[in-house]
This record gives sequence, structure tokens and C-alpha cells, in this order.
Amino acid sequence: MSSIIQLLPDHVANQIAAGEVVQRPASVVKELLENAVDAKATDIKLIIKDAGKSLIQVIDNGIGMNVTDSRLCFERHATSKIRHAEDLFSLHTKGFRGEALASIAAIAHVEMKTKQEQEEFGTHCIIEGSKFMSQEPAVLPRGTSFSVKNLFFNIPARRNFLKSDTVEQRYIVDEFQRVALAHPSIHFTMYHNGSEMFNLPISNFRQRIVNIFSGKTNEKLVPVKEETDIVNLHGFIGKPEFAKKNRGEQFFFVNDRFIKSGYLHHAVMAAYDGLLSAGAQPSYFLYLDVPPHTIDINIHPTKTEIKFDDEHALYAILRAAIKHSLGQFNVAPVLDFDRDSNLDTPYQYQNKVVAYPTIQVDREYNPFSEEKSNKTFAVSSNFRKPEAQPSWESLYVGLKHAGQQIAEMSFETDAVSSSLFEENLLDEEIKRTYQIHKKYIVSPIKSGMVIINQKRAHERVLYEGYLTSMTVQKASSQQLLFPLQLYFSSGEITLLVELKTALEHTGFIFETIDEDSVIISGLPVNVTESEISIVLEELLSDLQDGIPDSSFCQNDTIAKSMAKSLAVKTGTYLTEKEQENLVHNLFGCREPNVSPFQKPTFITMSVEDLDKKFSL
Repeated sequence: MSSIIQLLPDHVANQIAAGEVVQRPASVVKELLENAVDAKATDIKLIIKDAGKSLIQVIDNGIGMNVTDSRLCFERHATSKIRHAEDLFSLHTKGFRGEALASIAAIAHVEMKTKQEQEEFGTHCIIEGSKFMSQEPAVLPRGTSFSVKNLFFNIPARRNFLKSDTVEQRYIVDEFQRVALAHPSIHFTMYHNGSEMFNLPISNFRQRIVNIFSGKTNEKLVPVKEETDIVNLHGFIGKPEFAKKNRGEQFFFVNDRFIKSGYLHHAVMAAYDGLLSAGAQPSYFLYLDVPPHTIDINIHPTKTEIKFDDEHALYAILRAAIKHSLGQFNVAPVLDFDRDSNLDTPYQYQNKVVAYPTIQVDREYNPFSEEKSNKTFAVSSNFRKPEAQPSWESLYVGLKHAGQQIAEMSFETDAVSSSLFEENLLDEEIKRTYQIHKKYIVSPIKSGMVIINQKRAHERVLYEGYLTSMTVQKASSQQLLFPLQLYFSSGEITLLVELKTALEHTGFIFETIDEDSVIISGLPVNVTESEISIVLEELLSDLQDGIPDSSFCQNDTIAKSMAKSLAVKTGTYLTEKEQENLVHNLFGCREPNVSPFQKPTFITMSVEDLDKKFSL
């Protein structure tokens, strides 16, 4: 019987490995940028076309490779970082497994140009689907240039799984930012379809953060620094008042490598306990330097997860350091024991002698005496003796007539009170809606009653209103007396540019959209000026996975996001008029039964159902 188990051919094995290493164009960008950093480059350029589907090119001025290395780098498990198994526990570089270039070459057309400084000529290699097409000497500058074209050309199924260019571009920008934030001592530039997106000169950590996330970021940052035997921590955290709904600006770097850690994120959130509103996420850019032998960075194919030897100690140190920084820079509220300066003695009265008041009393004065006393009675110089009081009989003069008036007034008061009471009863009888626990609205119907969830009902009303405005392309706007300027990151500005037309159909009016800010001069009718930033932040958060390609899906997403942001919240008191308007508007919708998120807006309870409850 013939053998069943066989060794896979190299090109098949490379394609299988590529499934772990190369998930999308951003994965190629990450691997090539990290190789350029390991090559000790001080200037790295990233050139992208069609969100990386047509071209990904990384040019660096690193140490380069000789002829032999330029051929071996495309072999599986070929690396310059590992010599012995013990080296896996003392890594100071990015790539070390030797799978990246072999995997990329298996699913794309790769062109590499490289030259070492001491060499006279460089090497030019062309690989297509793991096959070397050519390798020849060439006159080149020092460094290496990798060009990856037609990604997934031989695996069309994988190419079909890629999302729109906008989404893939955002993933590429995320990877670029992570590498650039970890290495401020390197000059990074990025181009997409011929236009420059980032130009980050050599700087310190704070300047690199500001250069990536716009100029206003500098006002939001609070420095963090702590040195211990376990970890050296430094970086910046955002002030609580600048917290956002999404988790976009949250970065952990361990030994200059970006990682994701829910455990460390929980430590940061614990330090902000009591300072953030519900659902808000702070910004942080934290760099942890730990001994290489205390971490394992090879537990995940993308190397974004790390296992620490002592996570509990890191948790405590991180939380304490952030709390200390928030308190040190007066970001967190503190108890103030300073005395009130208003209680201090004024300066001009400090050396004056206190003058005590003198009181003179006439001990023989009798206020009930009928004879006027000629003696003087004085407590102060302007005191006057009161005139004699009338006798006690005068108090009862005209009492009978006054009693009749009091009785008449009492009778009239009773009549008025009775009339008001009856009117109140009448109002209660005609009242059509009731609010329960500031969450539900109850309204009687012929068969029983209907119970409406006020938040979901308002979401449905707003959703259909916005969808109609964007479909008809006619919406009312309220002009702002003073235009409002809001600041966003470069990625958020890109999304706003694509959403501009759809947002204008809902009532927004944009004066200008710059590289890091937006000026708004008009708002939808039911949006207040204080709600603008919240609405736009939640909208951008909902669109983190990309803007839908079709216009209807795009309008639907915007309408849902705005309805969710502006709907009346649970716990809000509604007047009778507001309750009635909400009920009428809900049942005037096309689909009043469910909210935009397919949750029921109301339930009905018949009289028979109530009778069954009482029959038990």
C-alpha cells in the first residue's frame, strides 16, 4: 500500500504560511516597515496605491543586503536574528521567524532592490509566486526598496475577501502609525495614490504624537513616568475631559513593539475610575521597557499579544503611575483644605484697638404707665421713646363687623377650592398618557393599553426623519451665530470628507474641512451646539469598519447613528405634551413596531390579560 502522508511542495507550504502572516495589505505594510526598522534605517518611505491592492512599496536607507542575503531572505525560516533556541528569549528586534518575505513572495509580484554601503553595485531581484524570475546587479543607492504588486494575484478567493479601499486604507494607516509612534528617531513619510498623507520628521515622543494626531493633541496630554526593577514606564495619557466614545487613540508599546492587552487596558481604566462618563474611553500612549527574558512575544502569529511573567505587578505599577500623574498635574479632583481668604482680617484693621459699644438703660421706665415720663431713655444717640400704647379695650372695637367679613371670606374660599378640585379631576379624566419610571409611556387604547419604550420610539421617529431628509435631499438647518471649530485626527477627517454630502442632507453646513479641523456654521434643527461633537464622534465610531459602498447603506448607517445619539435617554422626564407628540409621531412612522436596530418599541396589554392577572 502506498504512503498517504507526503511532504508539501514549497510553494504550497508558503501559501499556507501566508494565510497566517498576510491577512490583508496592512499585514504586508507591517512586515516591511518592521524589516526597515531592523535594518537601522533613519528614513523610511511608504508608498501605497489602491489601498495596497496594486502597490505597496517601502524604501529605506538601512544597511542593505549583499547578493547572497538577497536570495536567502525569501527562503522559509531564513532570518538574521536567531542563531540558537535561547535567542528566542532575548529578542530586541521586530521580525525573527523568517516567514514574512517568503509568505509575501508566494502570493504577490515582488521586486527588491538593495545595496550595502561598502559595495559598488547592488542587487535587483524579481519574484513572482515564490519563483525567482531574475537576479542581477544594478547601480542603486544605499538601503533597500521592496515593491509588492498585485497582492493575492494567484489566490482570487482571498482577494475577494478584502473590503473597500477606504477600510483597507484605514488598516494601513493604523499599522503605519503604530510603527511610527514606537520609533520617533526615524523620519517616516507616507504617500497614497500620489498624495502625501504623513510627513513625520525626527522628534521626541510627544512631538511624534502631536504630528500624527493634529496640533490640538498637545493640550490633551499628561506625562507619565515611573522606573522600577520590573518595568520602566513612560509616555502620555489624555485628560479626562477629552475622552471619546471610541478606542482609537490607545497604544501600548513593550520594548518598542505595539501590543494589545485587555488586562493592561483594565489597569488604565481603573486609574480613571470616577473621572470618566459612562462609555467614555481615554487616550493613552504608554511605553513599557521590560527585560526581554520576562516576556514571550511568540504566542500569536501577528506578534501583537505578549505574555508577561508577572502581570499582577505590572497592573499595580501602571495603575499607580497613572493615578499619580492625574493627581500631580491637577487633572483629578482633590480635597482643598485652604482657608477662605474672605475670612481674614483686612490689613488696615489689624493694629486698631477694638472699641466696645456703651449702653445706657433707664431702669425706672415703665411702658405700661399712662403718664408720660419726662425722663430720657436712650440705648443709642438716635433712639426715640415709643409713644404710649392704647388701652386693651381698643383691641375689640369693631370685632363683630370684622367677624362677618371673615366668615364671608371663608365661604368664598371654600367655593373657589371646590371649583379648582373639580377641574383637576376633569383634567385627570382626559389625560391620555402616563410616564412610568421616566422610561416607559403608557397610553390607554380600546382593547386595553399600550406600553411604549420612549428611547426606542424616539430612535424610530428620528431615524425615519433623517432617512427621508437624505433621500429627498432637503433638510432644514439652523444657522450658528458664531461658527464652531472642531478638531479631529487625520483618519477621522478622511471619513468626514466622504460623509460631507450625506451630512449636509441632514442639515449640517460645513464651511471648511482642513487637515485637522472642521468649521461648522449650520446644524440640523433638533441638534444643539453642545451635542455636535458627541454626534460626530459617535458617527465616526460607528463607521470605524468603513463606509458602505452603496449610497442607501451609507445613508442608513448615518441615520441610525444620529438617531441613537439624539434620541431621548432613559431617565428623562417628558411633559404630557411631549409624551403625546412622541406617541403620535411613532404611530405615524412606516414601521412603528421596531426601532432602527430591530428591537420592539412597544407592547400591548388587553383588558383580558389584566383580568387574568387578577383572577389568580
